[in-house]
Amino acid sequence: MNKNYKKGSIDQIMTDFLDYYIKTGEVDALDRIYLTNRLLDLFEKKEILQLLPSKNNHHKLEMLDALVEHAVETEIIENLPSSRDVFEAKIMDIVTPLPSKINQLFWQEYNKEPKAATDFFFKLSQENNYIKTREIAKNIEYTHPTEYGDLEITINLSKPEKDPKEIALAKNTQTDYPECKLCMENEGYEGHLTHPGRANHRIIRIDVNGEKWGFQYSPYAYYNEHSIFLSSDHRKMDVGVQAIRNLFDILTTFPHYFVGSNAGLPIVGGSILSHDHYQGGRHTFPLEKAEADYSFTIDSQPDVKAAVIKWPMSVIRLSGGDKTAVVETADIIMQKWQGYSDETVGILSEINGTPHNAVTPIARRDGEKYELDLVLRNNRTSKEYPDGIFHPHPPVQHIKKENIGLIEVMGLAILPPRLKDELQTVKEYLVGINDSVDAIHKEWADELKQQNDITAQNVTEVVDEAVGDVFLQVLQDAGVFKRDKEGQAAFQRFIKELTR
Repeated sequence: MNKNYKKGSIDQIMTDFLDYYIKTGEVDALDRIYLTNRLLDLFEKKEILQLLPSKNNHHKLEMLDALVEHAVETEIIENLPSSRDVFEAKIMDIVTPLPSKINQLFWQEYNKEPKAATDFFFKLSQENNYIKTREIAKNIEYTHPTEYGDLEITINLSKPEKDPKEIALAKNTQTDYPECKLCMENEGYEGHLTHPGRANHRIIRIDVNGEKWGFQYSPYAYYNEHSIFLSSDHRKMDVGVQAIRNLFDILTTFPHYFVGSNAGLPIVGGSILSHDHYQGGRHTFPLEKAEADYSFTIDSQPDVKAAVIKWPMSVIRLSGGDKTAVVETADIIMQKWQGYSDETVGILSEINGTPHNAVTPIARRDGEKYELDLVLRNNRTSKEYPDGIFHPHPPVQHIKKENIGLIEVMGLAILPPRLKDELQTVKEYLVGINDSVDAIHKEWADELKQQNDITAQNVTEVVDEAVGDVFLQVLQDAGVFKRDKEGQAAFQRFIKELTR
């Protein structure tokens, strides 16, 4: 039982818990008796003491913890993380309106303005603990200055990253129900040992170019209002011209958000390729702030501005007031890239019928204009680089070996949780507290020793800066046209193919 509640006070906790959500307006006071009985059923109780709410202002998550702890102590659930997760969601479902009601309220707010609707839904998703605010707060975050702008570095302590091989296998993995963690059938799903509790999950129904889609927030957000837009049909990712049309249609509905898609191929794609979806939200990424290297025009689309962006990866930015013209320009570039090869820089579009070129698109509004970044990708492997030629190379994999997806392409590093302890060991090694360090970091740590005058006062700054430098190299590894003279000459050859 939570230390702030007396043992045996489950009735008081239930009373306070419901009172909190009544006071915040999430729950109508008329429903107090009904919801009390729902809680009694969940906790296998037949009665409750008629108590007044306590005068102590307990935090909602503190009360939730106390309720879950009671369920463990009374053996209603097993003391397992997955069991706690499922039971937490069940509790929060009781104070979360039905999907139909939330959708009704969302579109009522939308009629005022789009931002009012997303503000409403974002707040609700935090209040009902679908967005794991407490876990997200554990993440380590800082910025790292580079010639391309300030990169954003995060060590993700809220959610573990997947291995690239596991991600590739997931493309063909099917579960019985729901088919995957992005399916609409997750809404209200109880969950189990290998599937997270989704009883408190709600999805806003939206129209995307005449198709039924869903809009939800990510429970483990990597940035502000991290959103997911998902097809109501369980179908594979398809990042062609229709995806660009879809991104712009979503922007028309939510002009204050950006929206983008992972590439549709393994290695350069995201962790879920089996369900068509996009990601968006309210955050200005480093890529958006990046300047143009040079501009060009495609003759058939004179009203669309095009530019190569100064960025460690290979990015073409399009901008125009006519979204149809921007889509058509994107289609020209994507079709050309799909079949483009340049062996002098290791780019082969396909081998034995297997495609290797792909695009990571990112769309946003700039006033009345539509802006689209096309990040050129290639997922080819070789004997020298079995994980991917345009993927983090072995010298940087001690920091990051996972796929470089949409979010990292835009300049936000999502580094694995193992680094929290491993980097602490590196710091202790650098200042002489320990005389050994993890083998994967040994060469890197010795280089830092040689290059810096390290003290207890500056060791954290030195290591943080070095990790930022590694992430910059990760992005450079993933770039198809390198930033050196040879790579940029090759990029210009591709641009000439577009403008001839």
